[in-house]
Amino acid sequence: MTRGTIKTWYLVHKWTSLICTAFLLMLCVTGLPLIFDEEIDGWLDPPAPMATLPSNTPSLSLDAILGRAAKAAPGEIPLYISFDDERPIVYVTTGPTPDAAPAAMHFLAFDARTGTKMPPYVPGVMAFILKLHTDMFLGFWAEIFLGVMGLLFFAAIVSGVVLYAPFMAKLDFGTLRRGRSKRLGWLDRHNLLGIVTLAWASVVGVTGTINTFVVPITGIWKANGLADIIASEARTPLPAQRASVQAALDAVQRKAPEMKPQFIAFPGVVFSSHHHYAVFLKGATPLTSKMLLPGFVDAATGRLDAVVPMPWYMQAMLLAQPLHFGNYGGLAMKIIWAIFDILTIIVLGSGLYLWLRRRGGPSDQRVREVVMAGEIA
Repeated sequence: MTRGTIKTWYLVHKWTSLICTAFLLMLCVTGLPLIFDEEIDGWLDPPAPMATLPSNTPSLSLDAILGRAAKAAPGEIPLYISFDDERPIVYVTTGPTPDAAPAAMHFLAFDARTGTKMPPYVPGVMAFILKLHTDMFLGFWAEIFLGVMGLLFFAAIVSGVVLYAPFMAKLDFGTLRRGRSKRLGWLDRHNLLGIVTLAWASVVGVTGTINTFVVPITGIWKANGLADIIASEARTPLPAQRASVQAALDAVQRKAPEMKPQFIAFPGVVFSSHHHYAVFLKGATPLTSKMLLPGFVDAATGRLDAVVPMPWYMQAMLLAQPLHFGNYGGLAMKIIWAIFDILTIIVLGSGLYLWLRRRGGPSDQRVREVVMAGEIA
């Protein structure tokens, strides 16, 4: 590379790193406990005991569960039904209107076999950390802002590889030049750990960025993928007496009997149209369980109007969410994710230290340092 090219890459690496480092440190620190979210939540707030019944005890119909939810949250309407993966529990989310803000919603849990209402969910420390991690308690635009920081982080990774790899290749892999300046030692550690965490940091950075764009991605899907369904809807308001939700689930499952229910979105909410129950099924294996297939049932007539496979960008979003926290390979993968998270914190911290301990002078001096593999650090 010419010195002009090196200088350009140096400036890209410098400024993308400086702009995003503080936010990336926050994301890595808060992300570390979130990797073990299920384990920590289970320890801090053990699940409530359930009635001991034969394993073949049938579940109540979803319509019966909804009747109990209506009594538990009078004056509200059902927005979502979801299903526990490990225990026979059905969750019902209610709110005053279909477009209610999350803060106005209520989250109810019922024993699927008996209809018994389970103790209410009380957000704890992990919910606080998750909210800080996703939008810093500042809402949608803060979430988008963190997505932009994720893009800058990826640019910093790419520019760092392009900038340092050719010149650090002069040294044996893993070399830590001792007996020189303290800054040179940290430069070697920064570059070594940067290479070690390269693939992981890229995956987590990209998936994290995708996660911040859930709302606009879902909006694109509704505007394009559901356009035909929305256009075919009846223009009359839905009747007070709607079609059976259980029958809607059964109708969609008959189209894909090898799949299991993930959640049901009611008319008017983000994941449905104004006139349909949107029944989302998932695969039965650890990988395919992240791939969803929605079916749309007319909430007035109970007619199955369409089963519409998710487009690639929605599937990418659904796969990105669990991959971001290492939720694919059990506890072993989570431990690996945590180790790489800690190493990335060191990379970010050492990069900040190297900038603070830099020598004064023009950027040409920093370019000369890169070419000499840090020898003048």
